[in-house]
Amino acid sequence: MKPGPFFPRNFAGIREPYSHLKKARFAVLPVPYDSTVDWHSGQREGPRAIIDASQNLELYDQELDLETFKVGIHTFPELQPALGSPARMVSRVERAVAWILDEGKFPVVLGGEHSITVGVVRALVRGHPDLSVLHLDAHADLRQSYLGTRYSHACTMRRLMELCPVVGVGIRSLSAEEQAFVRQKGLRYFAPGAIAAQDVLASLSAQVYITVDLDVLDPAIMSAVGSPEPGGLGWGEVLALLKAVAEGKELVGFDLVELCPRQGPAACAFTAAKLAYKLMGYTVEGRK
Repeated sequence: MKPGPFFPRNFAGIREPYSHLKKARFAVLPVPYDSTVDWHSGQREGPRAIIDASQNLELYDQELDLETFKVGIHTFPELQPALGSPARMVSRVERAVAWILDEGKFPVVLGGEHSITVGVVRALVRGHPDLSVLHLDAHADLRQSYLGTRYSHACTMRRLMELCPVVGVGIRSLSAEEQAFVRQKGLRYFAPGAIAAQDVLASLSAQVYITVDLDVLDPAIMSAVGSPEPGGLGWGEVLALLKAVAEGKELVGFDLVELCPRQGPAACAFTAAKLAYKLMGYTVEGRK
């Protein structure tokens, strides 16, 4: 475990020199924003809950035989939300992530609602022309607009598809409008029970950004989300897929979104923190 009795509010309580930005490989950006959520709100509390829960992580990864934190993990202060305009919030996230990329760091974004992913990918596509997005989610998020905005969390993948290819995994809930769009465009997504890692890999480009809406997990292990859907993926399924993608592709960033701490036990925030740390480890070990 971490030495000493006092832990800073960094991801996993990591201290200098491993938390210093100049020496860190990973840059954690908390984005406490949930202004377009229409059912259970409270996703703005997600980043802090994940970071607080991460203080209890064991920093040695038994699976990888690796102390991932030693490559450096810097945690930024929370990004102030732009509450008056979802479009302006997307632009604010884009600017913040562009700065992280200019510093040569790997962005790890903690939401907050799913709409923030649009800003992240806008920043990434500038320097990654062969980018695709791996989208783990219970919902398709393919609406053209929702509740008066094109930047609702229900429209995230529709906006991303204007930027780069998107591959959905775990999808088990979508509207008739979204299904019609899927058929019109000939889109493919992988529903629970029909996920083969090699098929997913074959659908992705060489450079991949991963966005994880935590409701992709079954509510039995992840009840703390705003829009839970039964029949989700298990912990082992998600890890196996993420590890395969990290080994077969170049990961350029990832996010975890839609944790709604008030909807579930503290174990959900810890599960999210563990997932973030595992994905960092897979990134370090991938394609060595």
